[in-house]
Amino acid sequence: MGPHPAVAAIRLAVRRALHDVLSEQAALREKAGDTTNPPEPPLVLVACSGGADSMALASALAFEAPRLGLRAGGVTVDHGLQPGSADRAREVTERLTALRLKPVESIAVTIGRTNTGPEAAARDARYAALDEAADRCGATAVLLGHTRDDQAETVLLGLARGSGTRSLSGMAEVTGPGDRYRRPFLAIDRQTTRRACLAQSLPVWDDPHNDDPAYTRSRVRHEALPMLEKALGKGVVEALARTARLSRDDADALDSWALQAERSVRTDVPGTDGWDGVELDTVRLFALPSAVRRRVLRRAAIAAGAPAGSLFARHLEEVDRLITAWRGQRPINLPGRVEAGRQGGRLVFRHCSPTPPAPTG
Repeated sequence: MGPHPAVAAIRLAVRRALHDVLSEQAALREKAGDTTNPPEPPLVLVACSGGADSMALASALAFEAPRLGLRAGGVTVDHGLQPGSADRAREVTERLTALRLKPVESIAVTIGRTNTGPEAAARDARYAALDEAADRCGATAVLLGHTRDDQAETVLLGLARGSGTRSLSGMAEVTGPGDRYRRPFLAIDRQTTRRACLAQSLPVWDDPHNDDPAYTRSRVRHEALPMLEKALGKGVVEALARTARLSRDDADALDSWALQAERSVRTDVPGTDGWDGVELDTVRLFALPSAVRRRVLRRAAIAAGAPAGSLFARHLEEVDRLITAWRGQRPINLPGRVEAGRQGGRLVFRHCSPTPPAPTG
C-alpha cells in the first residue's frame, strides 16, 4: 500500500525540485571541466516556521533527499514578534532534527521600523537570515513552502496595487542569488499540505498573525478570497495561480524585448568618464510600444540609483509623459534622489547629491 495521496503529492513536488538541483549542479561541474572527482553531495535546506506548509515540505525533503544522494538540512527564523517565539523556534528545530535533517539552525532576527510596514520588514529580515544560513552552511538551495493559495493571494495584492504584469506574475518557482530559492508547492493547495501533516502525525503550529486582520495578507486570505469564491464560484484560487503563470511568461518576454531595445536607445556609454547617469534617445523611445518603453525607463532609473522596491507605476507614468506628452515640463524627481529630465533629444537620468548645508558664522 502506497503513501497517503497528500503525502505522495508533496513528495513528488519535492522530488522534481531536487532533480532540477541535481541537473544544474551536474551542468555546472561539466562546464567547469570537473567530471572525475565525485563532489560532496549538495546540501539543500528547508526554511521551516513550524506551520503545515513548511512542515510538510520538511518531511518530503527528509524522505526524498537521501534517495537522490543529497544532504538535507533545515533552518527556522525567529522574528521575535510574539511572546514565546524563542521557545517555538526551539520546538521547530527539535522537530526538524527528529526528521533526521542535518544541519538544523535557528536564527533570531530583529524587525526594525520601516516605511514599508511590518510584513515587508519581516520578509526582508527573514530572507537576509536565510541567505546568511545558506552561505554559512554551503547550501546549494533553500526550499520554501509557498503554496498555490499563497500565489493567489500575491496576485490579488498586486492587482489591488494597480501593478503591472511583473507583479501579477506572483512568485517564481526559482529565485534569489544563484537561483537559491525553490518553491516546489506552487501547484499544491494549502489543504493538501495540512492533510499530509495529519497523515504523518506531524505536529504543526498555526501562526496567529495569519488570522490577524491587522495584516493585509490575512484580510485577503480570510475575507477577500472567500468573498470572491462565494460570488464567482469555486476555482478562483486556481484561476489566479494560472494568471500568475501566464503573466510571468508575458513579463519574461517583454523584459527580454526591453533589454534589446535599451541597447538601441541608450546614447551614453556605461561606466565611462566618471558618468554614472543614463541617457536615452527620445525619438527612438517614442517609437517603442508603451509596455517595452516603460520597462526601459524603469531599468534606466534603477541604473541611475533609484531603489527598485520604491519605484512604482506612477513614477514611470510621469517619466513616460516626458516622452509622449512633452510640453517643456520640469524634471521628475524619483526615489533615491534620482532625477529624470529632457535635455535636447535625450532623456537623462542622474543621481542628485543632497545639497550641502550653507556655511554658518
